[in-house]
Amino acid sequence: MSEAELATPFRDRAGRALQDGFLQQALTIATTKFLELRREAFGEFPEGDALRDRARAIKEATLQRLDHYLEQLVDNVERLGGHVHFATTPDDARRIILDIAKRTGTRMAVKSKSMATEEIHLNEALEAAGVTPVETDLGEYIIQLAHERPSHIIAPAIHKTKGQVADLFARELNRPNVPADPEVLTAIARAELREKFLQADMGITGANFAVADAGTVVLVTNEGNGRMVTTLPRVHVAVMGVEKVVPSMTDLAVFLAILAKSATGQKLSVYTTLVRGPRKPEELEGPDEFHLVLLDNGRIAQLGGTLREALYCLRCGACLNVCPVYRSIGGHAYGYTYPGPIGILLTAMLNGAASVKDLAHASSLCGACADACPVRIDIPRMLIELRKEVDEKKIAPWSERVVFTLVAWLLRHPALFRLAAPLARVFQRPFARGGRIERLPLFFGEWTRTRDLPAVAARTFSERWAALEREGR
Repeated sequence: MSEAELATPFRDRAGRALQDGFLQQALTIATTKFLELRREAFGEFPEGDALRDRARAIKEATLQRLDHYLEQLVDNVERLGGHVHFATTPDDARRIILDIAKRTGTRMAVKSKSMATEEIHLNEALEAAGVTPVETDLGEYIIQLAHERPSHIIAPAIHKTKGQVADLFARELNRPNVPADPEVLTAIARAELREKFLQADMGITGANFAVADAGTVVLVTNEGNGRMVTTLPRVHVAVMGVEKVVPSMTDLAVFLAILAKSATGQKLSVYTTLVRGPRKPEELEGPDEFHLVLLDNGRIAQLGGTLREALYCLRCGACLNVCPVYRSIGGHAYGYTYPGPIGILLTAMLNGAASVKDLAHASSLCGACADACPVRIDIPRMLIELRKEVDEKKIAPWSERVVFTLVAWLLRHPALFRLAAPLARVFQRPFARGGRIERLPLFFGEWTRTRDLPAVAARTFSERWAALEREGR
């Protein structure tokens, strides 16, 4: 999203999303389908809960010795003929990839779906350097044609209906009167992309996992483009967040057993690709060079931070599919690379708490995200921690800080709290109708701008309890 769009208040972005009929239709269809498929997949998988616990334990144990496993990964990748680069910042990552492109004379790069490359805004950097990036995942290809960002972690074009995609292909690919038929649209994209694989000098992917003791990068996809990207171009570059490393193939099997079920409701994704360095002399396919870019970008600093659990994330998107906020406004309203509940935490990790001063409140804290997460990340707890940080660092609006300070002070003084109830009943009279408060004056009006508040009860629980005790005597 552009700086101008980010300057638009989150409330306004969300409001536009709520008024977008096409978006609402697309979100309802897609997220409902994902939810049903996930429910069925885990319903037929009784050992699922135990594996989720196991996966969480593996993630935590790996983070505790992250330096060890990264060193082991580097040693094994290099032993197999690959090259490993460490990028502290997005600038470092872009510079590393552009240096490889320049040295190898790359003019076109085909890409498999990668949130890490979205995170570092790689496509813009490639274009500025004279390298043409071509997204080959169908969803990513669609949004590249539309000049948009992904709106979902695993389904980049989830916000578009098939009719909108047909219109897009007609306009951008000069295919008039193309029907809104998914099979026809897929065939058109396949025909457009086939030659790109053969022309490309570089293939760029992300990495779902990297196995430390095997020096192996793992790609989990549902489209064959991933294998085309990793085998046809003469150079393969994989960009991976440092937290994606796992100790062994045995550990990898645990994650593969739950990842597809959580993401799309499949028993296993269509393609699970293991990349082990460049092509060997006796092999007929594969790149001449393999480069692994290990991306930090704020991750290592959170090993001892409040957002540590966010480093467990498998990028499955399950928390987005169940979140009532995401399902209402989609991904673009969040304004950053990663949307949804986990996206708020990742955005704070990558850009600081100030970047989520509004987003930290874009959650009902209903807990559905934690229930759906395959590694049981306690997202609601961390969102509350973020809200606290936003308040303590005086990032939140002054009116909000004043209200919460007064409420906190009131809750620490029981006698005053008891006195507040009868006073509130008096002050609410001009605003309460039928047991609801539809509007409040001054800056309090922000609380009732989009929702009603329940009126203060005629008798509090304490007052009722005291009355019952008196009657019992």
